[in-house]
Amino acid sequence: MAQPRVAAGALFLDNHERILLVRPAYKPMWDIPGGYVEPGESPLAACVREVLEELGVSPSIGQHLVIDWAPAEHEGDKMLFVFDGGTLDATQLAELRPDGAEVDEYRFVDLADLDRYVPARLARRLRTALTARRRGRPIYAEYGEERSES
Repeated sequence: MAQPRVAAGALFLDNHERILLVRPAYKPMWDIPGGYVEPGESPLAACVREVLEELGVSPSIGQHLVIDWAPAEHEGDKMLFVFDGGTLDATQLAELRPDGAEVDEYRFVDLADLDRYVPARLARRLRTALTARRRGRPIYAEYGEERSES
């Protein structure tokens, strides 16, 4: 029986439709706010908890945008959820406070610049999440790319 690691993150945008990325203190690449689901915790609850821990805010998290089957070499099977964090307004942006332990800083990045900040697999997942957001319905993905029944 498969026992994948499960993680959840939030896709937040600003008024210019740039993506909120965080720079974790423990790895070289940027990421979206989020992290691994703890035993007995739902992916949505993990997303809310991680956003609060990393950025000090509890914004309303919307529907899931992507469920991505994304096993990684040396890490095993993974199921990754991306939830819609919505568009942050000026008041919400002023409340963002990186915790300094897990996250050193944040920034908003244009879609065209995404590949300079995140691994290719995350860039694919975020592009798929933006497609799901525009369509108004979630997408099932494998390795970050939309999949459908053949």
